Amino acid sequence: MSALFLSLEGIDGAGKSSHLDALEALFRGQGRAVTRTREPGGTPLAERLREMVLHEAMDPLTESLLVFAARRDHVVQVIEPALARGDVVICDRFTDATFAYQGGGRGFDLQVLDQLERWVQHRDSHAAALLQPDLTLWFDLPPEVAAARLADARTPDKFEAQSAEFFRRVSAGYARRAAQSPRFARIDAERSREAVWEQVHQALTQRGFLG
Repeated sequence: MSALFLSLEGIDGAGKSSHLDALEALFRGQGRAVTRTREPGGTPLAERLREMVLHEAMDPLTESLLVFAARRDHVVQVIEPALARGDVVICDRFTDATFAYQGGGRGFDLQVLDQLERWVQHRDSHAAALLQPDLTLWFDLPPEVAAARLADARTPDKFEAQSAEFFRRVSAGYARRAAQSPRFARIDAERSREAVWEQVHQALTQRGFLG
């Protein structure tokens, strides 16, 4: 069976992570090999960079460079080899998060992010110029609702501790990115967990990704 690359996106508190187990079980139940991973992170080096990005103060360019450095190691060490094996790769966030958080939330230069994306995700031997997910499940949730969900969560990292206005800009960044690509499936994350999962399942079925 052909490889499949899925990413899950959304602001902190959108609930995307709660569906990772179900997604993995769904594909394993069909006899597929699954590689489940996350960004920033996914390799020992990328996980160390993740800790810096989430907890240390830095300017938006430094932050963006570290995120893309982590992504490059992740792509080379994990994602590309898994796709070459024919795995289903399920990634908790990918490049769209950088355009949403650094581009939208931080207001960083989108043209610089475009260039970094081309450098890091260029595929020499494929018809597609850039490595991108086959399907991106965008868990869309009003920032105010997300903030209420996070209120009783663990000690927040530097992104989770941002203002509602920051997350409004992040949401707008996701919407802008989604408008540019048909690979996005918008998930109404304000609905019940069962209803959200039904939307996820429907998006996979409609794209022909479930046997």
